[in-house]
Amino acid sequence: MKAIIIEDEAIIADKLRDSLSEIAPHVEVQTILPSIKAARRWFSQYAQPDLLFMDIQLSDGVSFELFQYFDLRCPIIFTTAYDEYALKAFKVNSIDYLLKPIDEDELIRAMEKLKTRTAPMSLPAEVLQFMAQQATSPVRVYKEKLLTHQRNSVVMVEVNDIGLIYRDEIIFLLRNDGQSFVADYASLDEIETVLDPAFFFRANRTQIININAVDSFRPDSSGKLYLKLKINTSAPVEISREKAPLFRRWLDR
Repeated sequence: MKAIIIEDEAIIADKLRDSLSEIAPHVEVQTILPSIKAARRWFSQYAQPDLLFMDIQLSDGVSFELFQYFDLRCPIIFTTAYDEYALKAFKVNSIDYLLKPIDEDELIRAMEKLKTRTAPMSLPAEVLQFMAQQATSPVRVYKEKLLTHQRNSVVMVEVNDIGLIYRDEIIFLLRNDGQSFVADYASLDEIETVLDPAFFFRANRTQIININAVDSFRPDSSGKLYLKLKINTSAPVEISREKAPLFRRWLDR
């Protein structure tokens, strides 16, 4: 069995690899990837492994970003110092969710779960309760207005009027009339969860676009897409070769 470790702390990655060699000698760690950038480069060149160990908070972002670029179907064991991502981890093909420092007994149990692929994740009680509440709600409600700041005022901006959301140290909303507002969110990951994915698409790590703001796009020889929006932007909107097919399907539905 071939495995990959995505972990930006070398000591932790080496310890995990050593633990695997002892408790699961049939697992061959192909490589250790220290960042999202390195992982994207690797998955662009090689086939998916049989097993993926994935830290969540990496030096250049949150590893869930990889699911925006690749259709990762291999089983995943998440390793993290934070329990706040357990629900999100459960929604992808997770085997387990191990909190750091990783206990060897927990790692053994995770590998046992991998054999069956039927054992449920060990989630905190409050997460299980939240999941049960979500299951009883048939329709997810997305934000219709967002709280923003402009000069010295707090402004409510209609979501339908937003053409582009981008990060430039802080998060900005660019309205269709060209006005710019500072979003009351700390990250694009956070704001993405409150937007309807039928209308908003995560173009890349720094930009989210509204489908109604797209005027046209052109591919280059590498397969990347360059978008022209109906509003003026200071930076071009670029979509990677890996994500281009997903964007085309989203646009042409």
